[in-house]
Amino acid sequence: MDAQSYNSALADLRAVRDEIKKVRTALARLEADRDRRITQLASYKKAKAERIAPAAGLGVADVVALAPALAPDSLAAHDDAPPQPPAPEPSTAQDTGKTNPQTPQPAAIAPAMSTAAPPSAALPASAEAMAPVAPAAPREPRSLPSLPQGAVGDAWFTHTPGLASTRPNFTQQARITVFLDATTGVLVHRNQTHRLDLGAATAADILTAVFRTIPDDVERIYITAGDPWHRDADRYPYLRDAVAAWLNAPIQGWRTDTGRGRDRMAGHFVHARNPVGRYQRETGDSHVEIRSVGEWFDVDGDDPATVRDAFVLLWQALRRHWPDAVIMGSPSQTGRDLWTRTIPTRGQHSDGFPVLSEELRGLLHATAGQGRNELITPPRVPEQLSQLIEYDRTFAYAKHTWKSPVGTPRRITAATFASWSEKEQIRALYGCGHWQVRVTVPDTWNHVGLLPAPAPGDRAWHYPAAPGTTFTTWAGGPEIHTALTNPIQPWKIEILDGILWEDGKPLDDWAKKLKETWTNLSTQAHFQGDPQQARAAHLASRAVRSILLYGIGSFAQRPRMVTGTTPRTAERDVPPDAEIIGFDDQQITWQKPTGFSRDPNAHPEWAAAIWSGARAALLTQRHRDDDTYAGALHTPPGSVIAFRTDALYLTQPQNWPYHHQPGDYLLRGHLTGPMPAPTTEEELLTLRNAGRATLTATGQEA
Repeated sequence: MDAQSYNSALADLRAVRDEIKKVRTALARLEADRDRRITQLASYKKAKAERIAPAAGLGVADVVALAPALAPDSLAAHDDAPPQPPAPEPSTAQDTGKTNPQTPQPAAIAPAMSTAAPPSAALPASAEAMAPVAPAAPREPRSLPSLPQGAVGDAWFTHTPGLASTRPNFTQQARITVFLDATTGVLVHRNQTHRLDLGAATAADILTAVFRTIPDDVERIYITAGDPWHRDADRYPYLRDAVAAWLNAPIQGWRTDTGRGRDRMAGHFVHARNPVGRYQRETGDSHVEIRSVGEWFDVDGDDPATVRDAFVLLWQALRRHWPDAVIMGSPSQTGRDLWTRTIPTRGQHSDGFPVLSEELRGLLHATAGQGRNELITPPRVPEQLSQLIEYDRTFAYAKHTWKSPVGTPRRITAATFASWSEKEQIRALYGCGHWQVRVTVPDTWNHVGLLPAPAPGDRAWHYPAAPGTTFTTWAGGPEIHTALTNPIQPWKIEILDGILWEDGKPLDDWAKKLKETWTNLSTQAHFQGDPQQARAAHLASRAVRSILLYGIGSFAQRPRMVTGTTPRTAERDVPPDAEIIGFDDQQITWQKPTGFSRDPNAHPEWAAAIWSGARAALLTQRHRDDDTYAGALHTPPGSVIAFRTDALYLTQPQNWPYHHQPGDYLLRGHLTGPMPAPTTEEELLTLRNAGRATLTATGQEA
């Protein structure tokens, strides 16, 4: 093959790539054709994976997998080397990401822990109630990383030098904000309402119409309805592609924002439902962002004036606790900013909260999942359901912020754990810890799974429940405690390794203020005589929930993803490690990971502890004032249909107490059957929506 034919073949490959994206029905055939052409291109002696990858719409690693000859020399040499026996002590962190499956890890049995369980009569079980849990067909789960052995792993147990959360010495500046219904063109700015002609509702149309109408230098445009970034969704195979095209369409006189001052947010945020477009004028210093109000709460036909009133009420309520409170663009930004303003100015922690080493943050990112989302299908539940009942834990995460990890973590090896007295072991498992464990489901177990286990897929989790199943996973202290003390039968837990912190209250003051704000707004919504103001107060209370929920999520600090665009004429300039997420006739949109940033407010240990506590409370939760328990384990076997973050879906109603407090189970939906048991998330959501509508229509809501 000569250079001319090589370039010609590349052009053909680009055409194939375009067809793959546009003709979904021919996907399998086109992907096979693409792979064949890549293999053909690899025969050219000057072929490079870095150039073929963007032409094929693949990553470099994918191209190398198809054409190993294109692997870099160093990698090829490594692959050709004869296998070496595993070293007893790995010398680098990279060499110790997984435990050798042929060498069992030392383990220490966790002690049996007693707890006050409800009467056994609360747990009826019969042969008809639940079919035995059949072992699933064997699949290859992903492996979770382990702590490296020896000094390499011990070195992870420190903080990142010069990086800590500290109280800010400045006040955030409020942004001039307007609220726009992209369907009707109604715009609300302060107390004035305008009607705009938005044309095709492109980003250019919106910016032109808004700045022609509002004399002030608008800095934030909230879209309350209309989702203009979905206008051309039919032209794209994926919603994300349509959003990226809308955000990146050229706008005369404007360009993508590059950030300013203390605000490091720059570039567009591509999200299928709640994207953020950030723009700045090519001349002058005007900056503006277009974003969805859906980040804050669900709008159910509310007009822009009501939405604006909700933000005003939210700001007023927050100011009662934070005199310098400013509502920022998203609830996560607002939540973290408000939290930093609760960091003590004197006494313990007045010097801030140091950030963990990047290695421990990476481990927590890989091993600490978020909310439990699981659909249980026949034969574990009946084929036909007589009813479907939804219970949702009100403001759930707010119940789990009273205790969080602080200080320099300690490593607790299996040997260390085994050397402790039973009292010391129980104290550790009650504390703020993250544990690598080997778990065995009891042979007579007939209920839902208790602990998350790695499943096939990226960051996917499942909850093994088949009797006799053994698996290795990571879990937080609340879940380990639940597995050992659950009201049915304790599970066998073997401690392989662990991370243990001191108990602290870094989030307590922040969460208490948000809970009081939520209570105040919820009360306003209930007693307000003006329907519009009552609705605005309700939306504001939902916004407080989002501030806490997404504020906690922001502490987790995922590895950063950068989104960029490259002209089609400069395709070879696409970064070699980038994933192509969309393209059109003019440009290619891509994203690439950049690792962890030096974020002074990165505390994944806090998010992990709260998520673990929330997952455990879905299983069992004590109501001390009522001297009773609630949760999935307090229902008959076979009656749990699904878990969905804070919600349970059951086949039988429960008499659980509800006092409008965080963590209480609220009856949200009740649908009477018979109906087929849902087998997909879409079917579950359809039944959920029907159940909520039925409950509202019959006036049974708590």
